[in-house]
Amino acid sequence: MRDLNYQLKQLCRHCREGSYATQAKRERMLTLIANQLHELGYRGMRARSLKPKHIEALLERWREQELSIGTIKNRMAAIRWWVNKVDKRNVVARSNEHYGIPDRRFVTNESKSKTVTQEQLEKVKDEHVRMSLELQQAFGLRREEAMKFQPSFADRGDHLVLKASWTKGGKERVIPVRTQEQRDVLNRARRLAGFGSLIPSNRNYVHQMRVYEGNTLRAGLSHMHGLRHAYAQNRYENLTGWPSPAAGGPASKTFTPETTRGRPSGTAHHQPRAWS
Repeated sequence: MRDLNYQLKQLCRHCREGSYATQAKRERMLTLIANQLHELGYRGMRARSLKPKHIEALLERWREQELSIGTIKNRMAAIRWWVNKVDKRNVVARSNEHYGIPDRRFVTNESKSKTVTQEQLEKVKDEHVRMSLELQQAFGLRREEAMKFQPSFADRGDHLVLKASWTKGGKERVIPVRTQEQRDVLNRARRLAGFGSLIPSNRNYVHQMRVYEGNTLRAGLSHMHGLRHAYAQNRYENLTGWPSPAAGGPASKTFTPETTRGRPSGTAHHQPRAWS
């Protein structure tokens, strides 16, 4: 293993900040960055060898690859974490604007929703991964939540309770169980997991994440966070009576007291913690 790859891996192993998913993602990004620096001709580098010229070369490569603004910003965040750990903060400018990286658009009118069909699910060979995907689709769970999900704890009949240790930001969340389809998914999850989670007892979280990624890749599935978008759009329509803006519905700036007065009565006020 090259010195830079080894030292970055050791940094990640000794500085365990963030969730398991965040740590794994950071390590993958830094490994990719080390490999790209080697491909760009920077040989024999070590963790403290990084210079401004390396940042510029990486940015040029990423622009040639036409990577999204979000991907580039995530990689820059990983680099800033790296230089902070080796006390070389001045190597990287504090602002992405310095490199001409524009702001990411968090709100758009483009739908990112996705669904998985039964035929696609059948291509996922691992039954725990398949069940996690079903939970993601039925309840809008994040990937980590769907993997750590313990049906025996979460299922409270007419709603689910997600432990703080499962969720992004470490906040407990409540999700309503509204349909028979959701109940069927929960019943199958209970039978599979028993009193455990959707991570088999012979695997840890990191191992299961690799199994998840491998199974979805081989099944031709990607961007499964889109299942959460689809759930949010369906929930929005259920609460308001019209499609979300991303799904072709009216923009929020067009709302008036008269238009909102006609929304369906009920669930929005009875489940204040159901969706955040």
